[in-house]
Amino acid sequence: MRSKLIGLGAIAAVSALALAGCSGTPSEDDDAPAAGEIVIWTDAEREAAITAAAEKFEEETGATVTLVQKNFEDLRADFIAQVPTGEGPDITVGAHDWLGALVTAGVVDTIDLGDKASSFEPVALEAMTYDGQLYALPYSLETIALIQNVDLVGTEAPATWDDLIARGTAAGTERPFVINTNGETGDGYTMYGFQTSFGAPVFVQDETGSYTNEVGMGGAAGEAFASWLGANGANGTGILSTTIDYDTNNTLFNEGKVPYTIQGPWAISAFPDVNVVVNPIPSAGGQDAAPFVGVQGFYLSSQSKNKLLAQEFLVNYLGTEDAQRALYEADPRIPAWTSLAEEVSSDPIIAGFVASSKNGVPMPSIPEMGKVWDFWNAAESQIISGADPVSTWNQMITDLTAALAG
Repeated sequence: MRSKLIGLGAIAAVSALALAGCSGTPSEDDDAPAAGEIVIWTDAEREAAITAAAEKFEEETGATVTLVQKNFEDLRADFIAQVPTGEGPDITVGAHDWLGALVTAGVVDTIDLGDKASSFEPVALEAMTYDGQLYALPYSLETIALIQNVDLVGTEAPATWDDLIARGTAAGTERPFVINTNGETGDGYTMYGFQTSFGAPVFVQDETGSYTNEVGMGGAAGEAFASWLGANGANGTGILSTTIDYDTNNTLFNEGKVPYTIQGPWAISAFPDVNVVVNPIPSAGGQDAAPFVGVQGFYLSSQSKNKLLAQEFLVNYLGTEDAQRALYEADPRIPAWTSLAEEVSSDPIIAGFVASSKNGVPMPSIPEMGKVWDFWNAAESQIISGADPVSTWNQMITDLTAALAG
């Protein structure tokens, strides 16, 4: 095999190799002719799966694939810094919420999946789309969902918030429901499914599914959600509380002191003592609850000297059921490949998260999203703690709008 995996400690020593990969010029001492060379940045979790696709690609095309292993946390910053200098890769693995920053920096190019697009979950393609253009090949999804204790409330999914609370109360536990508010910091991410059920998205999406920079959570819909927060906070039912952080949330659920919580698949291992079932989040405001969906995939460098070769690898070697299966087995997140997602849904826990993701929306990848969190989280926390819901929410919208304009 001609692919080379470059460990972290050796990256500096092989910078010349990485540069050669980006130039698309085969090494003079290669022992066989190559149609070109592409460099792929990956983390350890995805390396073996990408290697399998690379071996087939090399065999069938005569090209060379060089894999450079990096810490996932370093990929975005390094990609933005190195692509303009010509030292970056042709392809990198990455998360969809990097997309706005990558487009703004001019370091990614569009890709064309052709007929392959129909093989992917629509929300995955939507997440990798910016201003109506697709910028990455998706491979995995993650989202949050309603997790319930089967021994306390059975397996049936509550249809509404009121139904959830009635069933949770009937269970006779310490609390009917618990949700992480990140303590007094606030957690708009976890609460977002309830917010969207009032028709109050954080940003407005256009007809292509791309997010605009128009704040969508103001007006009557946002006020209705804020009023619901207040009605269930310290001055109301007390079901929502800023005493609940991530660990407290998980401990209460695992100890059987609460029958329902909202969490992601990453939290399932924190519930070893609970017989769980996973269902979509019920509506609090009358519309479907649409939690955020995170997507991971593969980006094409705007400065790749071998764009056609890289596009070929992305679409016809990573965009296959075998490659997507290998990626799933290496890092078992919800597959973005529809038939594979249906297959792994034979596991009822995975099936619940898949069902929740089908109701979900991509977390905004536009640069403006970075300015939202502090204002948004703080307003939710203040309202849950007893601040006037409508005036607090509207002040948040005013402050956020000013920050976005500034």
